[in-house]
Amino acid sequence: MILRTWKARAKPRNVDEYVRHFRELVVPELTKLPGFLGASVAQRPLGESAGADVEITVISRWESLEAIHGFAGSDIGVAVVEPAAAAVLESYDRHVEHLTTIYDVQP
Repeated sequence: MILRTWKARAKPRNVDEYVRHFRELVVPELTKLPGFLGASVAQRPLGESAGADVEITVISRWESLEAIHGFAGSDIGVAVVEPAAAAVLESYDRHVEHLTTIYDVQP
């Protein structure tokens, strides 16, 4: 299994909007793709003040690098960020990382 990871920064007030975008627009498209195995969106504060930016990490799971081409196109290292998502983010990585799973535990 391949894990595709991507990070972005958002104001706390925009995190829910990003997650809504991901859930309502991105996930329906991903689930149509052969080889897509699921995704998680996680967050962590980037400071201790109430208004500190939040780091958002998206981890999608794929059967293979070849399957990722169906989502990302020919250059799978480039992040796929729709304008609606970019509009609620302060910044985001332009590239992604791909990790090969070597051990996985599921209940």
